[in-house]
Amino acid sequence: MYQVKFYKGDYYARQAAANEDQCKLYIEQHFNSSASQSANYSVVVTGYNASQTSKNWGRWYARAVSQEFDIPVGGESGLLVGGYNGRGDYNLRFTNMPAILLEPFFVSNPQTAELIKTEAAQYRLASILTESIQRFLPDGGLVGFSVGHKYKTSSPNDRGAAVFGGGTEADIAEAVLLKAQQQLETVGAVPQEREIKVMQGNEVLWKGNIDFDADVRWDGQRGVLTVS
Repeated sequence: MYQVKFYKGDYYARQAAANEDQCKLYIEQHFNSSASQSANYSVVVTGYNASQTSKNWGRWYARAVSQEFDIPVGGESGLLVGGYNGRGDYNLRFTNMPAILLEPFFVSNPQTAELIKTEAAQYRLASILTESIQRFLPDGGLVGFSVGHKYKTSSPNDRGAAVFGGGTEADIAEAVLLKAQQQLETVGAVPQEREIKVMQGNEVLWKGNIDFDADVRWDGQRGVLTVS
């Protein structure tokens, strides 16, 4: 139902190729960085000319990351339209399809940098992206992936920000997208009911289907998950 294609080259060339292939959605994966090691929030960039679908999709993703990893959202309810004073806009503005640029963590923050280096956290991020694509493209189709900074024709050695403690932004971004590709290309039809899971790391301990409108609440003190 879903196919994934990675686009390379300079950012305009990637977008032009995705348009030619008639991609249904386009995602560019980045990670944030700051001179302050305490910076810590999830945000999504859209182009200045972004559709409402792009904005809704971006806000959903930023909030899902916030809830999953217990970090704040940045921007305006998780969204930066046009990027950081225009930075990021050029990466998306030429797409013909809904498009978002992801900045889920700060790799300059020692805690989140250590977390995102783990397979478990990368899998969790990939799962959020996969779910977002299923929600905003339920009928499937071709999805374009772009690894931020990496594979640029004009700057082939660019790898983005340095990760605290070692590593580069682009290599971790690519690892997350590869996991999302694997998930997307193996999922079946979008379920008519909402699936909930109890997980330990990457292992699913239990899963079941509930109504999409059901309210799910976790009581940490009592250790009770309530569905109503």
